[in-house]
Amino acid sequence: MITIIGSGKVGGDAALFSALKKLDDEILLLDVVKGLPQGEAMDLNHMLSEQGIDVNIRGSNDYSDMRGSKVVVIVAGSGRKPGMTRMDLLKINAGIIKDVVENIKKYASDSIIVPVTNPLDPIVHIAYKTSGFDRNRIIGMGNMLDLSRFIQFIHEATGHSRDSIRALVIGEHGESMLPLTRFSTVSGIPLSNILSNEKLDQLVQDTRQVAAKVIELKGATVHAPGNAISVIVEAILKDRKKVIPIATPLDGEYGQANVSIGVPAVIGRKGVEKIIELDLNQQEKEWFNKGIESVKNALAGI
Repeated sequence: MITIIGSGKVGGDAALFSALKKLDDEILLLDVVKGLPQGEAMDLNHMLSEQGIDVNIRGSNDYSDMRGSKVVVIVAGSGRKPGMTRMDLLKINAGIIKDVVENIKKYASDSIIVPVTNPLDPIVHIAYKTSGFDRNRIIGMGNMLDLSRFIQFIHEATGHSRDSIRALVIGEHGESMLPLTRFSTVSGIPLSNILSNEKLDQLVQDTRQVAAKVIELKGATVHAPGNAISVIVEAILKDRKKVIPIATPLDGEYGQANVSIGVPAVIGRKGVEKIIELDLNQQEKEWFNKGIESVKNALAGI
């Protein structure tokens, strides 16, 4: 069973994408708001019935219903409002996450936790410390979402098929994220062979800023995060061994410890099965470390 805690728009979309991909026979939507997960489950089941997809979605307000979950996705918490940074949310959401994770420990102690709540990287570390789980069982959905945006900007800049693009974003899921143009290609052709340095810099800036733009225009980001969650869950449940940029606690990798941040990792049935350490150049290291300091400062503040 997949459990998704938080039945708002992102939680509902995560359930939708997971059901369409048939990632598990049963998906549980959990929420403290009475009626919300039940209504969302009904609506999704009606759609799945017409599609002939035999995945059952249930809604509940009772944490004990997540017993036996293989993966627990945490979307619960206050959403980002126009003009807010992700870090503005930390003091609001830290307490919520601690309570949610205590319930995961109680009812789904063998699960892999996928935090989605912002600010993502500090929340991942809070989930790790609160749970006491091995770090491979904490997989934050941060840079996987940033990656989807980066790929779109590369597509727009080159005019080439999205399917031909391989790209990477690491670091903080926030203003200090690091879209890696040097590690990005179109059908194996380095992006630097296709676009000018000026255009590459613009792609990086656009990727860092676009989430705020979407929130300004429509109030929230929904479909891209819902899909990103399903990509991570699929890699776990289908043991894909897929390399995905995710946020996880570091213990010496990239010269860092006692902090959680986005890095490329092999994701499979055991969760984070290997963290891949890239040979970053000086400029890339500076941006990566800037994100590290941002996360450490945020954690120190609470």
